[in-house]
Amino acid sequence: SSLCLLTHHASWFVEVSCLFSQMTDLLYTEKDLVTSLKDYIRAEENKLEQVKQWVEKLDTLTSTATQDPEGFLGHPVNAFKLVKRLNSEWADLENLVLQDTSDGFISNLTVQRQHFPTDEDQNGVAKALLRLQDTYQLSAHDISAGDLPGVVYKSRMTVEDCFELGKIAYSEADYYHTELWMAQALRQLDDGEDSPVDKVTVMDYLSYAIYQQGELERALELTMRMLKLDPTHQRANGNMKFFEFQLEKQRKVEEVEEVEQSSGQKEGTARQLDKRDVQMKRSKDPLPERRRYEQLCRGEGVKMTPRRRSRLFCRYSDNGRKPHLLLAPVKQEDEWDRPHIVRFYDIISDYEIEKVKELAKPRLRRATVHDPITGKLTTAQYRVSKSAWLTGHDHPVISKINQRLEDVTGLNMDTAEELQVANYGVGGQYEPHFDFGRKDEPDAFKELGTGNRIATWLFYMSDVPAGGATVFTDVGAAVWPKKGTAVFWYNLFASGEGDYSTRHAACPVLVGNKWVSNKWIHERGQEFRRPCGLSEME
Repeated sequence: SSLCLLTHHASWFVEVSCLFSQMTDLLYTEKDLVTSLKDYIRAEENKLEQVKQWVEKLDTLTSTATQDPEGFLGHPVNAFKLVKRLNSEWADLENLVLQDTSDGFISNLTVQRQHFPTDEDQNGVAKALLRLQDTYQLSAHDISAGDLPGVVYKSRMTVEDCFELGKIAYSEADYYHTELWMAQALRQLDDGEDSPVDKVTVMDYLSYAIYQQGELERALELTMRMLKLDPTHQRANGNMKFFEFQLEKQRKVEEVEEVEQSSGQKEGTARQLDKRDVQMKRSKDPLPERRRYEQLCRGEGVKMTPRRRSRLFCRYSDNGRKPHLLLAPVKQEDEWDRPHIVRFYDIISDYEIEKVKELAKPRLRRATVHDPITGKLTTAQYRVSKSAWLTGHDHPVISKINQRLEDVTGLNMDTAEELQVANYGVGGQYEPHFDFGRKDEPDAFKELGTGNRIATWLFYMSDVPAGGATVFTDVGAAVWPKKGTAVFWYNLFASGEGDYSTRHAACPVLVGNKWVSNKWIHERGQEFRRPCGLSEME
C-alpha cells in the first residue's frame, strides 16, 4: 500500500497524511541501506587495495626487468615466475577485478524498494508543504533555510529541492507557488550555491509562471536576462517577441482607458487582486471560510472581551460526588463560553497514552467519516489522517478510560462509539465540519441505532511544536494540543437541536506529530442524564 494518502478536493488543496510510524520505519530502512552501502564500499576498497599492491609490485619488477631483459630472463627462477604470472596469476587478478561486490547491496536494495514511497507520495508531501506555506504564511526563504517554529532538527533545502517543489506546482498549473519556489531556487543560485540545475532552466519556468499571472514586464525582464546567459535559447527568443507584442497591446488599451476616464465615459478601475486571491479563485477555494480557518490556525482568532473572559473559570470537579472522583477530582478549565468548551487537565496518563498508541498502531487505516446519504462510514477526501478504533475488550486500559469519561461527563458510554485514535502526520488536517448529523442528513447514524452525536470528547496524546490546533471557525475559538489533556463540548442543545456554532476543524501539523483520540457520545441512554430542554436553543 502507498505510504502517504493523496487526495484532491475541488475546494481545497491536495492533502497528504503520512503516518509517523511508517515514516519512522522508512528512516530505519534508509539507515539499513546506508550500512549495506558502507559494506559494499569497504569490499570495493579492499579489492582496489589488492589490485594496487599487485600493480606496485609488478611496476618495480617490470621496470628492473626491461632494463636488461636477456640478463633478467637468464635467471631460470625469473623465467619460471614470468610464465607462472602470465599463465595463472594474471587470470587470478582478472577474476578479482571482475568480482562483483555489489551483490549484497543490490539484493538488499531490491528487497527494501517495495517499501519505498512512490511518485504519488512525493507529490503529495510536496503539496502538503505548499499548503503549510499558505496556512502559516511562511516565506519560501524561511522554509528553505529550515527556519520553522519549534524545529529541533533544522534541515536546509538545496536548489534541486526548491526546483522540484516548483516543478510539482507547475504540473498542477499552480503558477503562484511555481513562482515562489523557482524564485527561491534562482536566489540560491545567485548566492553561489553549486547545483546541477542551471539558472536558465530555472528562469524558463519562472518567467512563464510570472507571465501566467499577468506580469508581462517582469516576465520580459527575466527573459532578457535568460538571453544574456544563453543568446541562442530558442524559446526565450520567441517569448521575448511575444511579450513585447503583448505589452504594446496592453499599453494601447491603457491609453484608451485613460482617454475614456478623462472624458467621464468610464468610472473607477478594477480592483487588483493579490496573487493568492487569483490562485484561490483558480482552484475554486471557499475563500471566506478558508481565510478564517487559516487565521485561527495561526493564532489570529477572535479575542474575547474582558467581560466574556471573566465568565470563564478553572475548577476541581467531582461531578456531583461521583465515587471515582471524590478522592481525585478532575481539573477543569473553561476554554470558550459559546459553545461551552471545557478542557480537562491530567486526564490521561503517559502509560495510558502509550498503551492506546501501541494498541492502535497495527490497526491504523485511512480515517473515515459518516456518509450523509448512506449513513455509513466512508473514506472522505477532506479528512487527512489515519485512525483506528479500540473497544473495552481490547485492553483493560480502554475500559478504564471509558469509565472515566462516564464519571467525568455524567453521560452513558454504552451507546457511545468506540474510542477512535487518530494520527496526523505531515500536513495532516481535518477540514471544517460538524460532528452531529444535520436535518438534511436523516440517515447519518441510522445504522448505529443510537441517535445523533450529543457530545464530543477529544484527548490530546502528544504535544505539537507548531500547528495542529482544533479551531471552531464560526465563533473564532482555537484550542491548542497539550499532552495529557482533553476537551469536551456538546454538539446538540438540550432540546436535541444541533448547535451550529460547534463547526470545527483540525489545523495542519506544521512541525511535529499529532496523536489524538476521541469519543463520540450519542443521544440514546442520556434521557435521564441530560433532560430535554423546553426551548429550541436551550
